[in-house]
Amino acid sequence: MAQKPSIPKGTRDFSPAEVAKRNYISSKMKHHFEVYGFQPIETPSFENSETLMGKYGEEGDRLIFKILNSGDFLDKVSPEMLQNYKQLTAKISEKALRYDLTVPFARYVVQHQNEIEFPFKRYQIQPVWRADRPQKGRFREFYQCDADVVGSTSLWQEVELVQLYDAVFTDLGLLGATIKINNRKILSGIAEVIGASDKLIDFTVALDKLDKIGEDGVKKEMLEKGISESAIAKVQPLFQFTGTVAEKIKKLSQLLASSEEGQKGVAELQFICETVEKLGLQSAVIDLDVTLARGLNYYTGAIFEVVAPKVAMGSIGGGGRYDDLTGIFGLKNMSGVGISFGLDRIYLVLEELGLFPETVTATTKALFINYGQQEALYASAALLKLRQAGIKVELYPDASKLAKQFQHADKRGIPFAVLVGEQEIQSEKYSLKNLTTGEQQLLDFEALVKALS
Repeated sequence: MAQKPSIPKGTRDFSPAEVAKRNYISSKMKHHFEVYGFQPIETPSFENSETLMGKYGEEGDRLIFKILNSGDFLDKVSPEMLQNYKQLTAKISEKALRYDLTVPFARYVVQHQNEIEFPFKRYQIQPVWRADRPQKGRFREFYQCDADVVGSTSLWQEVELVQLYDAVFTDLGLLGATIKINNRKILSGIAEVIGASDKLIDFTVALDKLDKIGEDGVKKEMLEKGISESAIAKVQPLFQFTGTVAEKIKKLSQLLASSEEGQKGVAELQFICETVEKLGLQSAVIDLDVTLARGLNYYTGAIFEVVAPKVAMGSIGGGGRYDDLTGIFGLKNMSGVGISFGLDRIYLVLEELGLFPETVTATTKALFINYGQQEALYASAALLKLRQAGIKVELYPDASKLAKQFQHADKRGIPFAVLVGEQEIQSEKYSLKNLTTGEQQLLDFEALVKALS
């Protein structure tokens, strides 16, 4: 009995319509990436294990898909190694599927540093793999869409990345996206001011849950993590942190008056937000969110997160400044800043809001009906010229019953049929039938091109 086909959990097949919609999103991104001066690169789908392992923490290492060595992969394994998972893995697997695009990018920069002109602006749209537990909105194979600049500490890069987010989402019709911004130095400064620098991670993890568990829940969690009541009292203003961006920056400046690190963060935020306001955004809104942390150990300056309007979807983009991207591979002091777009979530948002243009999934414009060998030859000459003009047309491959050919066009959503029988050949014409209205007209080739354009 034949085995029933299946795909691995956490992976997906995409239909022609789904691929067309995904391509629509990525083509918009590519256009704006390149308009902003970002250059495309690609890296291998798998890397040497030593490139990836130890770069994402213990949890990340566990989620990396390892590739077994080819041939007799147990040849170099001693009986003792069978009892030690890490030693065994190192011997039988020397390569792994990439976990994200950031570490491979760091490896790329270090490996090609003598060929790269810095600052280097790159974009990358490729799949990544994680051995995660599949659930709604979380997959084992998914695409990341990243844009990064390395080799410059200039805050003008952050300004441009905010504008890039705005440009892409405006072009996709996703008007009113909120670009949340914060700064790692501000979070460090707050922890310093309240005397909880040693509890920075615990403090920010709890603060990040404000919109989920409320003020009382955050205070309770902070107490449980060993943060004193007096320290929590000092951050009381953060629980009612409202107002315009300028008003929030002023409040932060007052709160962080005694923290040099915090004041640096305030100055950076002020430059970015004021510059963006002066230049203006097309449709997005920028907001200072002091609870935003996003991978606190990773970012060193500005932190970004984008939220879609009208849809409860979580973040559809995020990123920030990192001061030492390439340090893990020995190239120190290479500052960078980057953002990422969540292709899968953006797809779901556009679908829910009905923002995909109807033309995105447009299929073949016309199907030439096959009446036989002579007619197919006449049709093929026209097909060739129509395709050269950029018009999507097909010839039904078999001289089947007409009902079957028309049924095929209907199921494919093809709007027109072109009939070429003996009469059309003699008059050098084409009968064009609108499959929606049933209207049919006899046209010469020029008129056919015009009707299908």
